[in-house]
Amino acid sequence: MSRRVAILLSGSGSNMVALLDSMTGDHPARPALVLSNRADAGGLQKAAARGVPTEVVDHRPHGPDRAAFEETLHARLMDYRPDIICLAGFMRVLTEGFVARWQGRMINIHPSLLPRYRGLDTHARALAAGDAEAGCTVHEVTAALDDGPILGQARVPVVDGDTPETLAARVLQMEHRLYPAVLRRFASGDRSPVWLP
Repeated sequence: MSRRVAILLSGSGSNMVALLDSMTGDHPARPALVLSNRADAGGLQKAAARGVPTEVVDHRPHGPDRAAFEETLHARLMDYRPDIICLAGFMRVLTEGFVARWQGRMINIHPSLLPRYRGLDTHARALAAGDAEAGCTVHEVTAALDDGPILGQARVPVVDGDTPETLAARVLQMEHRLYPAVLRRFASGDRSPVWLP
């Protein structure tokens, strides 16, 4: 029986598209829902065009009350009974209480070689540090930001003349390969990491 996957996003949804397009044939998972905290997120239209149900849970009416937003988010998710949640550019930091409800069933992709460069501006920070390579990481979500067991990494060389934008574009191409590979393995019950060169 296929595992049901909910994908959470806030923007254009390029990683979501990579995930959706991978869940065919003998894949152990199928998309159940794409949800955004922004009604104008471009990813919602892309998901709908692929026949995947979409929902919006706007965080703004809840103001600074993250717990109230997450109660609404959790209730909406439960309508679709997902087995796995994939964060794909979901730009909200989730509280420990929400994470605990989905512990071991929620994964995220981050544009750095964790544990280096948790948080934002990862490509600029890698360039400022003079790193020879950058990359991306898929990890289980825990209460600590961009922490949790690593489920996969892909590496990208830094080249002369790189800017944060050019490096980000090359890392994103690897994200689109890594995240589907990790989801396939994770959905089959295998949590051994995927390493891409």
